[in-house]
Amino acid sequence: MFWLIIGLILFLGVHSVSIIDADWRNRTAARLGQVPWKAIYGLISLLGLYLIVIGYGQAAVDPIVLYQPPVWMRHITLLLMVPVFVLLLAAYLPGRIQRTTKHPMLLATKIWALAHLLANGTLADLLLFGGFLAWAVADRISLKRRAPVPVPAAPAGRFNDWIALGAGLALYVLFLLWAHKALFGVAPIG
Repeated sequence: MFWLIIGLILFLGVHSVSIIDADWRNRTAARLGQVPWKAIYGLISLLGLYLIVIGYGQAAVDPIVLYQPPVWMRHITLLLMVPVFVLLLAAYLPGRIQRTTKHPMLLATKIWALAHLLANGTLADLLLFGGFLAWAVADRISLKRRAPVPVPAAPAGRFNDWIALGAGLALYVLFLLWAHKALFGVAPIG
């Protein structure tokens, strides 16, 4: 559990710099330069992600069960996950979906985390998915008082929403039928 917690602190911590002090982030990035800032940010993120994966895997060996979700909750999780990949892609494909949701990646993160909390009841699950849910809520609230950092995106186009929808649903099916089990060892269905 130790490495999971350290990984979450590193990963969510570095992603919280703008939440805590956007001016400090901007001054530091300007002083260091964008490339070194992004390199440091990226390395800390990767280290955090690596430790999350290691720590979560270790916690799965001897899980501490906090609650046992009913089997039907898995169906709710599968349903909630349908828009997640669409929203992730919409973050980079300016269109109606992006305008309507304002911050589609944060919305995707909140839905993903909540869906997984509904289907999983171990302490590691609560730390991982609860941590991401809390971070996404805090980030969304903080965006009301600070200017968002521009995200590199595709040019605006009339087909961007259709691309996000089609590719997002295709990714959902891919994860449902193969990738989730291949990457995480758990088959969402079957």
